Amino acid sequence: MRRRVGVIGLGMAATPHAQSLLDLSGRVAVAGGYSPSADRRAAFAARFGLPVVERAEDLLDDPTVSAILLLTPPDTHAALVARCAAAGKHVLLEKPLDATPDGASAVVESMERAGLTLGVVLQHRFRASAEKLTALLREGALGDPLSAAVVVRWWRDAAYYAQPGRGMKARDGGGVLLTQAIHTLDLFVSLLGLPRDVVGFARTSGLRPIDTEDVVAAALRYDNGLLATVDATTTAFPGFPERIEIAGTAGSAVLSGDRLEVRLHSGAVIDAGGSDGTPGGTLGGGADPMAFSNQHHRAVLADFLDALDGGRRPRVDGREALKVHALIDALLRAAETGAPTTLLKDLLP
Repeated sequence: MRRRVGVIGLGMAATPHAQSLLDLSGRVAVAGGYSPSADRRAAFAARFGLPVVERAEDLLDDPTVSAILLLTPPDTHAALVARCAAAGKHVLLEKPLDATPDGASAVVESMERAGLTLGVVLQHRFRASAEKLTALLREGALGDPLSAAVVVRWWRDAAYYAQPGRGMKARDGGGVLLTQAIHTLDLFVSLLGLPRDVVGFARTSGLRPIDTEDVVAAALRYDNGLLATVDATTTAFPGFPERIEIAGTAGSAVLSGDRLEVRLHSGAVIDAGGSDGTPGGTLGGGADPMAFSNQHHRAVLADFLDALDGGRRPRVDGREALKVHALIDALLRAAETGAPTTLLKDLLP
């Protein structure tokens, strides 16, 4: 029996989700897609052949709809998730959790109070190369991590920021960290955990009329002595594959886009990934943020459906997503104060 879901939010982010719903049509049926924009509803229906509704309540009040894919701007998430929770709907939420730290916590807590499942779309964890690196670290193949780096040197052009509110704190809550680099930072946290101390700098370049950060440089220190850096920007024309680099006592790994290269002291060499097939390998890091296949979104959706069917947590649930939010909050706080910031992991909600 197929699970019926609704889609709320039919903007740019809806494309890979709609493609994934069609790919998994044997498991899931779309009850309807909703946007307050009639033009967006019409475009969604015409492009994907999926039904639309004229009110969000048509989905929230439908007892046959068990879950909502929520793809709206970040500043709407806390209120809309609360409505979904009140209606008894599970939620698969496009990142970030919300535009503010308090809103992010409220999203997780409202779903937990209702006893409902919350999945978060942080799809980089589902890349085959990322899963391979996760396994290698779990097995201790690299030894003890000594040094690491996160590099997200992407490009966004004027057309990207032409949509009202995009790149503004009021709508998005943050810039390159919360909107673009969050995917790579989430994967990084899943691999190495959260640091203890953060020192960082952030600025708005002035290349575009936004008030959020688009250039960030930071250093991280872990309890185990690991030192790491974060280099994130959307000013690097024409956009380059994001990277995670890890050097350990037994070898090193470089994850560039979806390609993994590992060199071990033993002489072993591991090359994996490269399956996305995106020209240039930028995976959405260039002027077109949707220049990637939907295969990893499909994996997120399939995992969410598996979680609902099996009564388990999704691989990236609300609590997992709060970890990368905590890192981003610490980075921005360190940049604002100009002082080292201790990330109090034990205070995570």
